[in-house]
Parts: sequence; C-alpha cells; structure tokens
Amino acid sequence: MKNAVTDLAALTTLHVGGPARTLVEATTEAELVDAVRTADASGDPLLLIAGGSNLLIADEGFAGTVVHVATEGISVGSEDACGGGVVTVAAGHRFDDVVATAVERGWAGIEALSGIPGSTGATPVQNVGAYGQEVAHTVETVRTWDRVENRRKTFVAAELDFGYRTSLLKRERIALNGPHAESRYVVLDVTFQFRLADRSAPVAYPELARRLGVEVGARVPAREVRAAVLELRAGKGMVWDPADRSDHDTWSAGSFFTNPVLSLEAAATLPADAPRYPAGDGFVKTSAAWLIDRAGFGKGWGAPGPATLSTKHTLALTNRGGATADDVLALARAVADGVEDRFGVRLVNEPVLVGASL
Repeated sequence: MKNAVTDLAALTTLHVGGPARTLVEATTEAELVDAVRTADASGDPLLLIAGGSNLLIADEGFAGTVVHVATEGISVGSEDACGGGVVTVAAGHRFDDVVATAVERGWAGIEALSGIPGSTGATPVQNVGAYGQEVAHTVETVRTWDRVENRRKTFVAAELDFGYRTSLLKRERIALNGPHAESRYVVLDVTFQFRLADRSAPVAYPELARRLGVEVGARVPAREVRAAVLELRAGKGMVWDPADRSDHDTWSAGSFFTNPVLSLEAAATLPADAPRYPAGDGFVKTSAAWLIDRAGFGKGWGAPGPATLSTKHTLALTNRGGATADDVLALARAVADGVEDRFGVRLVNEPVLVGASL
C-alpha cells in the first residue's frame, strides 16, 4: 500500500535524507513482491528500506519508488536435538527481537549479536557480525525475489559466498531501471539453524570475554552474553531505541567504516602498536577505530556539529539533531582523508550511500 509520508529521514537511524517520489509500505510478502515488480515493470528506480540502520540517503532524496519492508513473523520449522532449531524469519522483522527470542528459547549462535539495529533481511546481505559472531555461522537458507529472472529464488548458505561484511546478495547488483546499480535480489525471509543449548557458542572476542570474566573460548549462559553485549554496546552509544530520541550518540548508522583488510606488505607500514588480526591468504585486518583515533579524530570530534563523531565511540558518525546528509558526508570525508594522509589507508564506508558518495 502507498504511504502518504515521503520523508525518508524518518525511516533511518541517522535521521537524514530527503523525500521519496513514491513510498510504498509492504507488510506482507505478496505486497513486497508486487511493489518490486510494479517498479521494475515501469522502469522506476527502486530503493528498499527496512530498519534503516545501515543507510545514508542524500538530502535530495530518491527520485523513484521506495519500498518500506515491514513484513514480520518468526516461524519455527523444527526444534529437536538432532536438527537443532530451524527458524524462518520474515525480512522486515526486527533482528534484535529475533536474538532475544533465541536466547529465551535456547537457540545458540547469535547471542553476541544482541543490540544490532535493523531488520533480519539485511543481516545476510551484509553478513552482520559483532563480538566474534556473524550471521553466516547460523544462516541455513535465504529466500529472495530475483528481479532479473522475475521469480522467487532460494540460496543455501554455501551459495551466498559470505565474507567480511559482505555476501553474494550485496555484491550482485544490476542496472535494471537506469544507470545506477541496484540489488538484484530482494530478501523475503531468512532461515536459521541454531544449536539447542542454554549456553552460548564459544566466546570468541577478547573484550567480551573480559566483560564476562572468562577465557576466550568459554561457553557461558546465553543470557549473560546478551546482557554483557548490550552493556558494551550501550557504552559505545550503539543501542538504538526508536522510542528514545534524546541520545544523539545513537543517531548514527552504527560503525561507519569497515575494518581495513590489508596485504602483509601494507600492514607492515603501520605503527608497531597498530592492531593486527589474521585475515587469511596473506592478509591482515586492522582496526578502523584505532586508525581514526591515532589520526587525531577523537571521540566527539567535530563538536558542536551538527555532525560529529560519537562521544562514546570514534567509529560512529552521529547527527547531533540538525545535521543534513551533506554534513555527515563532509565529516566522513574529513575522517577518511585524515586517516589516509596519516597511514596511507583509505577507509571504506559500511553503510549504503544512496545518491551520495565519498
């Protein structure tokens, strides 16, 4: 159904972005597919928004059809010791509600992803991860609408080619309705397979292990992991409550830059104390937050705003209440340029930029 509200800023956690020419809210799978097919048949550019937590839309807005994915529902396919918990979740369902349900029901494997904003359908696209877990560890299948073949298509996990904050779903783009590439596949639902257990998956992240008072690799009650992760994220301004607009550190897109993955040669040029984590095949991952801080961009840099780094975490770019998309982009460029000048590493944005670029 069409929505009379066209202000896209209201649909994003950054609270920036101009209007849509047409905004459609899809509360069922049939409405979602119909809206996509209608836009494609008319040659109208298409933008999908669900949780709006990983998105920066230009101040000019979007001259096409925006579909707000508002489908909901968790369906338990099976729940037994042999197959574990097999659970299918609608694309628009709030992901943190899925994590909370998993902890309550004893579905282990996503408890460290607590507090991540956004929708379930976005998680396999981005291969969302935090504190040593990724959704790639538990995704069984993803059911999509293929805009090229004009049919539903299901991918098993092995076909999704998951990588660090990426997947086939993110990389497979098409210029279907104009010169700008759009996602080929529209996620309809995601099926997870969980281990049934009251205890968590092995704690893989040192910061989380320290907060829990255990060694890396230990298993602890999943409820304790969720509570600890929510505390850690809240301390960094990374827990977003749509009903609370008072904490401007949460007016962000989460981590704005991905952690750089460098060749061994490039990593060798970094200072000796720069974080280094094995990334396989002769590559090393370092910390974007460390680079930003050491390049002179501390917490709250850019104050009084209207766009500044978070006062709690240098990796989040925040809207202090009156920022435009251009303000946020100017801040991002300043940080990326400063890091490149200091370390020779160009940071890459994690949020999707619509009508804008760095």
